[in-house]
Amino acid sequence: MVRGKTQLKLIENESYRQVTFSKRRNGLLKKAFELSVLCDAEVALIIFSTTGKLHEFSSSSINKTVERYQRKVKDLALSTKGIQENTQNLKECDINTTMKLEQLELYKRKLLGDELDRCGIEELQKIENQLEYSLSKIRARKNQLLLEQIEKLKKQEWCLLEKNRRLREQCGIEQQDIEVLAQSELNEEVETELFIGRPEKRMNCEQK
Repeated sequence: MVRGKTQLKLIENESYRQVTFSKRRNGLLKKAFELSVLCDAEVALIIFSTTGKLHEFSSSSINKTVERYQRKVKDLALSTKGIQENTQNLKECDINTTMKLEQLELYKRKLLGDELDRCGIEELQKIENQLEYSLSKIRARKNQLLLEQIEKLKKQEWCLLEKNRRLREQCGIEQQDIEVLAQSELNEEVETELFIGRPEKRMNCEQK
């Protein structure tokens, strides 16, 4: 026959209850002993019967195991408290960060000229001073970039002049020859008179 499952509830019959207590207590003590031997675990078992009688088992010492348990519980409580405090601090930091971001966003909109209706004269003056300061920094940066660009163009000009000088040396052209050629081109007269008619007539007119 298959043994039925025992329903877990208080045994009303006192004699049956005492017999069950003795059997299960001995089995529990045996299991505790086996656990301590097989797994090298520190085990302490304390049982009080309904009459107040103490039954105990310890793989080392009940007092040492209880003290160790109390220290562990205290450490866990401190650790839990620290975790809770850290969590609270993180929440507060998150709230402060959110508020700061909202304030920065509002200030940015004010710098762009929006939401100025509720600003007083003093706040508007601060915003104006900030804009002037930012504008001065922008102009300074712009001037710096322009000076750097001018310096870069000067270097490019020097490189081109140097390249031109080397080319003249390779071709055997002196600077004096270039100046004479340029002056002669300036001295040449360019005919700009407009003449209508055949070339023969133009030649006759020129001979006259």
